Parts: sequence; structure tokens; C-alpha cells
Amino acid sequence: MTALDAVAAYQPPARCTVEEAAAQLGLREMDVKLFRRFHGLREICRDPETSLPDLLLAAADRVGVRGERHRIRYVLWARAFPTVVPYPLNPLHEVCHALGLEHALAFTVSQQSCASGLLAIDLAGRLLAADAAGDAADAPLALVLTGEKAFTRDAQLIPGMSLFSEGASACLVSATGSRDRLLGYACSQHGEFDPAGGRTVEEFQNSYRPLLAGVISEALDQAGLALADLALILPHNVNLVTWQRMCRLIGFPVDRVLLDNIAGNGHVFCSDAFLNYQTARERGLLRPGDRYLVATVGAGLGATFAAMVFEH
Repeated sequence: MTALDAVAAYQPPARCTVEEAAAQLGLREMDVKLFRRFHGLREICRDPETSLPDLLLAAADRVGVRGERHRIRYVLWARAFPTVVPYPLNPLHEVCHALGLEHALAFTVSQQSCASGLLAIDLAGRLLAADAAGDAADAPLALVLTGEKAFTRDAQLIPGMSLFSEGASACLVSATGSRDRLLGYACSQHGEFDPAGGRTVEEFQNSYRPLLAGVISEALDQAGLALADLALILPHNVNLVTWQRMCRLIGFPVDRVLLDNIAGNGHVFCSDAFLNYQTARERGLLRPGDRYLVATVGAGLGATFAAMVFEH
């Protein structure tokens, strides 16, 4: 069964306030009030001195890649944007070389925008399940990386909803682990919300929470669980009000959704779930046997709604 053997996240120390980010983007004072007072954002992480490979390597070092590199057979980099550097640069190959992982099969997953992190976990588990397992202590692993730079205006702002923050995460995934076992995964893709598809922003916003509720319900059904069985939800950090309304819709206590990282981070592309997982572990919010759910949405060329249920 697909399991997360280890998870680590990293953000560089440089920060800027919502007001500073808004000034750089040329936003109005009304936009600042919306982000700070309504959506609950205070500051975000932006560090021009930290490169994209630096972000990925910092997360990989924290998860203990160098001690397990002989077991790592696959490296998957999940990211929201299909293009993040000019050709012919390839940060993933640069990172693999620095980590001594030239032997691993490495590729990028970006088809589901900010939901690509969960897709990468699912793909990693499927690849490992198809391999010979061997002894549990020596079984093959996959390294799933997330991390991006806010390198363009589109990579800095979701108009009216959130601001992007920089950070990265690394997961060691196995097909035989006993901790953080994947119990259910649901994904729903909606190409009709592509900007060229004719649907309005209002239509997308009206569909957003019902569609996310649908994949949450489907993932729970796969796991044989109900919402009441969950100890915690780890959300995508788009904003506070979205999750407050989401909890009212599905009837889940908002105090069991880890929302504390939104104010100081904003939306960290595909890394939100793993940053939130690290926070939950640091605060002792997950005990052995607890079931928890990760939920995320990717929007760009259409929209993807995804949820995963794990047992800690």
C-alpha cells in the first residue's frame, strides 16, 4: 500500500507583507483590505536570493534523501506551472545530479496545476507497486518533490483569492510502508473552466466548493470512512474564508482544519499539503492510527479538484 515514509518542507526566511506584495503588483488598497481582512493573509515568503534548485535541494536534504539514495528509483517533481525556467535549463536534472540520483528515472508532473502534488504521490505509488518489492528495509522508494518560484505575475497572484508564496517539500514514498498509508484518492477534472471555454469566473466560484466536496466524499468512500472519522483536514492554503464556507457546506468542524499557515504563507503552489503536514507533526496533531484528509484544487487550463485520505 502506498505510504509516505518521510515528509519535509522548507521555506526561505525572507518575507514580505501583503501591503509590500500589493505595491509590487500595482494592486489597489481595496485589494489589500480583501486579502488581509477577509482572506486572512498577513505575509508571504519571497526570496530573490534563493534559486529554484536551492529550494528543492533544501527540502530534499531535510527529508534525508542522501542516506536513502541507493533505494530511490523514481524522482517526481510536481509543480503548478508547465514552464518555470527558459530552455535548455532543467532544475530537476540539476537537483538529481547534486543528490547523486542520476540512476533514478526522473520526470515532472504539472498536468493538474496545484493539485499535481497529490497526482505525483499516486503515480509514485503505482510505479513502486509494479516493481519487485524485495525486503521492506531495502524496498525501492520514490522521491516526490514540490517547489516553485513566484517568477511572473501569474505566479504571484490569484486575483481576488490569494497570493503565492515560495517554498518546497520532499516526500519519500514507498509501496510497503506502515505509516501515513494512503487509503483513498479521488480526482475530478473540469476542462470547461479553461479561460478559453467561455465559463465565467463567477460560474467557477459557484462550482468550487460543491466540486471539492464531491472529491472529499469520494475519497472517504474509497477509504471506507466518514467525515466524522477524520482527525484533521490538511487544506490547500488559498484563504481562510474559502475553508470556513467549505466546512459549513460539508458539516465539518473548522477547528479540525489546519488553517494556521494561511496567514503567514499564503498559497505555496503544490507544497501546501506537505507544509501543513509538517506543522501537524510538529504540533502533535496527528497520533498513530489517526485518519486525515488532504484536499487541494488546481486551476489553470481548466480545474482539478483532488483529495487523499491517509492513516497516520
